[in-house]
Amino acid sequence: MKKNVLIVYAHPEPTSLTCSFLDVAVQTLRRCDRGVMLSDLYGMRWKAVFDEHDFPSRANPDRLNFIAESAHAYSTRRQTADVESEQEKLLAADALILQFPLWWFGMPAILKGWVDRVFAYGLAYGYKGEGNRHRYGDGGLKGKRAMLSVMVGGPARDYSPRGINGPLEELLFPITHGTLFFSGMDVLPTHAVYGSGRITAAGVEAAKADWCARLERLFEDAPIPFRRQNGGDYPDGQVLADRVAAGQTGLPAHISEERGAPVR
Repeated sequence: MKKNVLIVYAHPEPTSLTCSFLDVAVQTLRRCDRGVMLSDLYGMRWKAVFDEHDFPSRANPDRLNFIAESAHAYSTRRQTADVESEQEKLLAADALILQFPLWWFGMPAILKGWVDRVFAYGLAYGYKGEGNRHRYGDGGLKGKRAMLSVMVGGPARDYSPRGINGPLEELLFPITHGTLFFSGMDVLPTHAVYGSGRITAAGVEAAKADWCARLERLFEDAPIPFRRQNGGDYPDGQVLADRVAAGQTGLPAHISEERGAPVR
């Protein structure tokens, strides 16, 4: 069966390096016989702000509670048409690629707004109405793959283990772990192009070749071995057991060194 890939793209400039990598992604995936769906957020004039206008039929018109209203709208199919359309794409996809430039150590606001509005209660969190029971490796998006494709203006050295900006995978942890893995997806190591503001023509061609290779292995490469909430490492569903990652704290403790490939 043909596998489908949803690319959510966030850059306003059609001559940008990010846009050229989007073109490479679409061409490569089609050559690999993948179904390709595209959400060009700037081109769609996507509404980035998550607010009361996202709930046409309120459960409580007197006070806006985003979780309660999201649950009500999703369960009663009373969401806005743009959100429903994006959820249909997401549910039809076997893999999700978020393609964006690194702005202030994160994703552009328009892409964050896509997540805020599309990842509804009952779908990406609060799955089956059981609160936090199904998260971090479980949930409505379980079985799908996800990967970030990020253009980084600074040199790789700045993002090295002791670099001044900090390791890129740790900077992106709120997205890879806190958004994608939280909702159940298997998350591949981030594909980054460093020094994008000063890259040479030869550098661009080499980077595109590397990107093609990653896309060709989209369904074969090992995901980041994040620890599943319900896999036994978190007995109470909240804190790591004493026996797990003994002596470690912080973000690296939530990545197993025993499963899958190491984080790149």
